[in-house]
Amino acid sequence: MKNKVDRLRVAIDGPAASGKNTLAKQIAKKYKLLHLDSGKLYRYFALQVYQSKDQKVNYKKLKQALKKLTLKKLKDKRLTTEPITKIASIISKKKRIRQMLKKVQHNLAYNPPKKFKGSILDGRDIGTVIIPDAHVKVYLTASLNVRAVRRFKEYKKLGINTTLSKVKSDIKRRDYEDTHRKISSLKPAKDAVLLDSSFYNTKAAFVEIDEVIRNKIKLLNATKHKSL
Repeated sequence: MKNKVDRLRVAIDGPAASGKNTLAKQIAKKYKLLHLDSGKLYRYFALQVYQSKDQKVNYKKLKQALKKLTLKKLKDKRLTTEPITKIASIISKKKRIRQMLKKVQHNLAYNPPKKFKGSILDGRDIGTVIIPDAHVKVYLTASLNVRAVRRFKEYKKLGINTTLSKVKSDIKRRDYEDTHRKISSLKPAKDAVLLDSSFYNTKAAFVEIDEVIRNKIKLLNATKHKSL
């Protein structure tokens, strides 16, 4: 089916290792959307902090780093390392940091390069804060045990030496921090499609959300046609 909707916007939120990034990539590929893993932005900032001599947040330097940011830089493997993950978790609580990165996310969501037919962002406050008017909002979750196993397997592939119990403990702590954060806390948008992927494989989750998107596109195209 051809996508006649101009600049489709999709938001996927959920806790760590819920599968939202994998799902977002699949949707982006099918519908030719710009995909942004918003967590990578915080990790990009975290890398700047980590590389500084005193490892303290320097907003002036972060602004300079933001000007040099490209989507290619967000693919840096260093962003997935444990030290960067820890720093990202800390600085993501800072209001000023979130405001700086909100502008970047907002711009990519509403003004993706012309070669894309829209955008899909995944994170923890996309449907509630970044693009509250997204055409489709998804809140993807899974049980703690399932998510821990998923993340443990990811780490093994990356050659990161850790244990399943530690990964589970880290995710549990991150869940608490994300849901209890004073600003942009993790929670489903009121109009989000809720999907528990504990018993879904990647393909099944994609099929379900793909149907939601196709139905939404049909509705939008019908509405657009009536207004002409």
